[in-house]
Amino acid sequence: MRFVVALLLASVSAIAQTPVTDAKSYVKYDQPTIVLDHVRVIDGTGAPGKPDQMLVIANGKIQSIAAAGQPPAGAQVLDLSGDSVFPGIVGMHDHMYYPAPMRNLALYPEHAWSFPRLYLAAGVTTIRTTGSVEPYTDLEIKKEIDERKMPGPKMHVTGPYLEGQGAFTPQMHQLADAEDARRTVNYWISEGVTNFKAYMNITRDELRAAAEEAHKKNLKITGHLCSIGFREAAALGIDDLEHGIIVDSEFAPSKQPDKCPPQRDIRDTLLKLDIQGEQVQSMIHDLIAHHVAMTSTLPVFEGSVPGRPPIRQANLDAMLPEARQAYLNVRDNLNKNAAQSQAPASFKKEEEFEFAFAKAGGLLLAGLDPTGNGAVVAGYGDQREIELLVEAGFTPLEALRIATYNGAQYLGLLDQIGTLSAGKQADIVVVKGDPSKTISDIENVELVFKDGIAYDPAKLVKDANGFVGLK
Repeated sequence: MRFVVALLLASVSAIAQTPVTDAKSYVKYDQPTIVLDHVRVIDGTGAPGKPDQMLVIANGKIQSIAAAGQPPAGAQVLDLSGDSVFPGIVGMHDHMYYPAPMRNLALYPEHAWSFPRLYLAAGVTTIRTTGSVEPYTDLEIKKEIDERKMPGPKMHVTGPYLEGQGAFTPQMHQLADAEDARRTVNYWISEGVTNFKAYMNITRDELRAAAEEAHKKNLKITGHLCSIGFREAAALGIDDLEHGIIVDSEFAPSKQPDKCPPQRDIRDTLLKLDIQGEQVQSMIHDLIAHHVAMTSTLPVFEGSVPGRPPIRQANLDAMLPEARQAYLNVRDNLNKNAAQSQAPASFKKEEEFEFAFAKAGGLLLAGLDPTGNGAVVAGYGDQREIELLVEAGFTPLEALRIATYNGAQYLGLLDQIGTLSAGKQADIVVVKGDPSKTISDIENVELVFKDGIAYDPAKLVKDANGFVGLK
């Protein structure tokens, strides 16, 4: 017995003495002055890339960008011939959770270990969580990242879902009325969240109340809606809408006030809609007139399309074996029933809608939404979102602008991040190749700078692999 007790005490002591891995252990370059030499600069504005440039970083900021020449004395010079740089990705629908591999209960465990590492490794330097199931955990993760105790992107934390009666997961509080919505928003503002998200069963009175309270503090509210149509939400004061027309219920013939119609009705109506027709175009122009942004989350919908997305081994390697198998099983079932699937047509409608919204002058944002059937993993999904924007009709340069400039603009941070120019924070992604010509080159991440510190993507990925689906 004494031996067992001694063994247990030794084990506890060993655990207690194990050092916590902090952000510093993932840093590759942290010199006072770093020069990215002979690199192609894609600045995020939509302008063509400039080859053979010299970008100088010091004090966490970009000091200068000019034609390659004589580097400053004493600088750490990185010869990046053949590489490109673009601004750090601003992920605008980037949860810190992922679906549990069980399928009989909708639960979404927080991924405080793997997701911060995977986001940063993929070049995502800023995120909005866009709905939290563990807002206190998100706030603590943000604190750990800000203090450089944990690697990860800069976080803009969204409060808990503002959901009405009928939530599909026990992880969501269900609002009782408008006063409950006001109380909830004000409480979480006092706790430090900076964004809010309305959800599928919220009522109009609850949304109006929530938007009013958020706006009093100059904060914004977005929504994944169903009980309220897009134009109703715009009139009630919403600032952003998630997912696009694929979730908009306003055209469904069975729609009743404050009620979410059957999902089949929304889908069937979408398939009949003409994106270029008066109904949809009128809605687009109404949203733009109300200054309502739209967040694209194409990867989560692509996961329901048979034969898609293309299998990416890195994505599978990140998963817990049980989570990987659960996803592959769902994928196999989708492929077996491909002939009956309406998902390909719905997906194409969504792509067409997002292109039309942006071309009409709407502010389109980029996200991934790591939910659904498990196809979407932090970081990898952000890269896939940009690739899918190109599939939707945007040029690679336009897609990169949506994923960088537009997100920074919405967050009110365009003077700090979102483009590459002198004086801005050095949030920079270094990739092999030229994503302004071949968008899939965004997957070839070699370095990720956040505030002028270069992180090692390979090490971040290595330590995250095998944990998605668990933590």
